[in-house]
Amino acid sequence: MPIRLAVLLSGSGTTLQNIIDRIDRGELDATVAGVISSRAAVFGLERAKKHGIPTAEVVRKEYASHEAFNTALWTEIRGLSPDLVVLAGFMSLIDVPADFQNRIINVHPALIPAFCGHGMYGHHVHEEVLRYGAKVSGATVHFVDTEYDHGPIVLQGTVPVLDDDTPDTLAERVQALERELYPQAIQLFAQGRLRVAGRRVFVH
Repeated sequence: MPIRLAVLLSGSGTTLQNIIDRIDRGELDATVAGVISSRAAVFGLERAKKHGIPTAEVVRKEYASHEAFNTALWTEIRGLSPDLVVLAGFMSLIDVPADFQNRIINVHPALIPAFCGHGMYGHHVHEEVLRYGAKVSGATVHFVDTEYDHGPIVLQGTVPVLDDDTPDTLAERVQALERELYPQAIQLFAQGRLRVAGRRVFVH
């Protein structure tokens, strides 16, 4: 039985498209139950509609507080009855209800705990990696808790940082790695092969 995914995004939906493509190729035992965006009229919603996936907008700037936004967001998420909530370029902090602990997953374009935390997203990460002079970077798939880029790590992979790298060229290699790691992690969850003990995630 495929697991049900609620995919949350804030932009173009390239991660969503990767998940849809993997499902279509039979590489992912999942179905996208719905897509929710924190921004209005983003292209990620169009991608979902093209594949017949229900969509909703819970626009962050329309809510006076983090609490009000999260209340509305979780109303939409729970309406989809998901097994797993997948953050796919979702740019708002999400609360984690007790019954969704270790059932929300995200991918970060660096090796947590380096180059992560509030404000470290997208090209900001790659610029900081290059500024610091790191020799490797990579991607981290992790469960989500109430802090940015902090929950238990599911999978990590590395890419080299080359002497002539720009933020764009480094981003290309990291994004290619993300496209492989993220579906792998979702599939492990779908197969019931992940066990969380404290901060450690064991793969069985």
